[in-house]
Amino acid sequence: MKKLSLTKKWDKVFPKSDKVNHEKISFHNRYGILLAADLYIPKNSKGKLAAIAVCGPFGAVKEQSSGLYAQEMAERGFLTIAFDPSFTGESGGEPRYVASPDINTEDFCAAVDYLSCREDVDCEKIGIIGICGWGGMALNAAAIDTRIKVTIASTMYDMTRVNAKGYFDSTDSEEERYEIKKALNTQRIKDYKNKSYALGGGVVDPLPADAPFYVKDYYDYYKTPRGYHKRSLNSNGGWNKTSALSFINMPILSYSNEIRNAVMIIHGEKAHSCYFSKDTFKQLKGNNKELLIIPGAVHTDLYDHMDIIPFDKIENFFRTNMK
Repeated sequence: MKKLSLTKKWDKVFPKSDKVNHEKISFHNRYGILLAADLYIPKNSKGKLAAIAVCGPFGAVKEQSSGLYAQEMAERGFLTIAFDPSFTGESGGEPRYVASPDINTEDFCAAVDYLSCREDVDCEKIGIIGICGWGGMALNAAAIDTRIKVTIASTMYDMTRVNAKGYFDSTDSEEERYEIKKALNTQRIKDYKNKSYALGGGVVDPLPADAPFYVKDYYDYYKTPRGYHKRSLNSNGGWNKTSALSFINMPILSYSNEIRNAVMIIHGEKAHSCYFSKDTFKQLKGNNKELLIIPGAVHTDLYDHMDIIPFDKIENFFRTNMK
């Protein structure tokens, strides 16, 4: 397994807390990919702690939103990790910049493996938080991994739905999917000949004057000092183009109605992506499920706006359902 090269400096887009201890760690998934993570532990903590693994947004790295969530939850008494998914950031995996509905779901389960084996973690009290596209991955992990006691999906995307059907299912037809698949398979041949994978591009820059609001929303996070990071895919070149093929073919939330453990889905009322959360919540069953809509909030407000992200409710949901 290839050794990772992890930076020793604090290069997050948020300030370091003086209430938690931080260190770099790594763990492997069942495909043999070594994942890089930031570990946050409350200072002066004793005994076994409840633990949370955090990942997302889609195309981001642990130095952005996931690290912010992880550090905040550590301040509230949890042992937390924020990890880079396979093929991205400081994590391993070749080729680079690949997204996979299977492997990226496995990344969450691998994080649970790691946390379960720590002596300072109560393995009966492990939860996960997925942000944006990793909100969908988190729910997919919860559907298969019975060890996950609580799942939070924040400002979630179902990446398989949007790749196969377009935004608001606007391209949901066999013919339109065929044309997309035809183009992507043509790209496969080009990539094979070139011995490299063409990237799909991150957030557009410079920002066109007539860009739709959701593009402006992403630009305001990924392309400005607020959220820009040199290792972030959406800040730079984006995923490789052919990653979309597996997302078109493999819907991730087919068994979300069988999730027995607690789930909270959080979304901004004004987010272009809010329909993902509302529709997904309808599939969930049981009295331990909650949909929380934040009035007036847009998609990226839940990335880093500390006055908008409902951390008090997140903490309470974890503590209530980890008993």
